[in-house]
Amino acid sequence: MKRGNLELVVGIFVLAGLACLAYLAVHLGKMEFFGHGYQVYANFDNISGLKDGASVEIAGVDVGRVESIKLTPEDQAKLVLRLQPGLKLYDDAIASIRTKGIIGDKFVKLSPGSSGKVIPNGGRIRDTESAVEWEDLIAKYIQGKV
Repeated sequence: MKRGNLELVVGIFVLAGLACLAYLAVHLGKMEFFGHGYQVYANFDNISGLKDGASVEIAGVDVGRVESIKLTPEDQAKLVLRLQPGLKLYDDAIASIRTKGIIGDKFVKLSPGSSGKVIPNGGRIRDTESAVEWEDLIAKYIQGKV
């Protein structure tokens, strides 16, 4: 094999390897470049360790991600949720912060509601349940206040 042909074959092999790595990084990292779906937001008094990129679930099924977390002027955490296209949340939906297992990752659990009035893109989930602070519960139990 000539030296030029060998270099061409090695170059193609390297490019194919880089393409495979990029594909795996995007799909395993669950990255989205074009932001399809729709956004809703919800305000919480306490999100206790929830991070950007945390999953959003309905009935245990992953239906979206936490896109951003910001602090409002009212000292609440404002979560922007990116949900799958076609998913319908109604204005009586409930968003709550939950933990997978006892010490697992935090995620947002949605109860979609059934009022008939759909929350539009950019709309707000009004009913929220903040995260449970295990340290506070244990302290109350130890002090006999439960």
